[in-house]
Amino acid sequence: MVERTAPASRYALSFTSGALLMREASIAAPLYLRERDWSKVCAVIEQDNLLQARTVASGRRLTREVTQRLTVLTDGEIEVLVDAPATERGHLLWAAACRRYDLIGEFAEEVARERFLLLASTLTYEDFDSFVRGKALWHTELTEVKGSTLRKLRSNVFLMLNEAGLLSGRGHLVQAVLSQRVATALSTRTPSDLRFFPTSDHDIGRAEW
Repeated sequence: MVERTAPASRYALSFTSGALLMREASIAAPLYLRERDWSKVCAVIEQDNLLQARTVASGRRLTREVTQRLTVLTDGEIEVLVDAPATERGHLLWAAACRRYDLIGEFAEEVARERFLLLASTLTYEDFDSFVRGKALWHTELTEVKGSTLRKLRSNVFLMLNEAGLLSGRGHLVQAVLSQRVATALSTRTPSDLRFFPTSDHDIGRAEW
């Protein structure tokens, strides 16, 4: 009897709003530490329009997006996020995006980090397009998305990498130098979330204190 391979779970593809959402996260994270309830955080943000959205609909969409990403961080990681300098915030929010969206996480691990380890210093839109074409063989939802939407998703992934300090404006991969507390937090997961970063196992052991 031939065993059937279980179909791959569908990719979530809602990351068309903003990039890393660093400003939005800096507003939502402290509220969570106060409320310890994401539904209350959403209510406060929307009621007072803390994200300064132009319309109710856009405010609700942005609030949902930033809180969904932050929910994949542990309380300890959110505590670090609240008082972290920009570099640490960028690294934590990039990890959050990779956890929240399998497509981003797999691209980070299978393409960006792999190219870094192979000493290929650049990352291009074609690398992303080739990655998506390969994934579409198992994820038919990628073939159902409009070309304009895929281009928006691609643009946002590269913006996230840039804002996280992992990709230069000219498309060169930048080695991640993680602080010790961020490296420790990410490495406690199984598999380690350090796989989402352009860095080697050797360099991970020399994370900054």
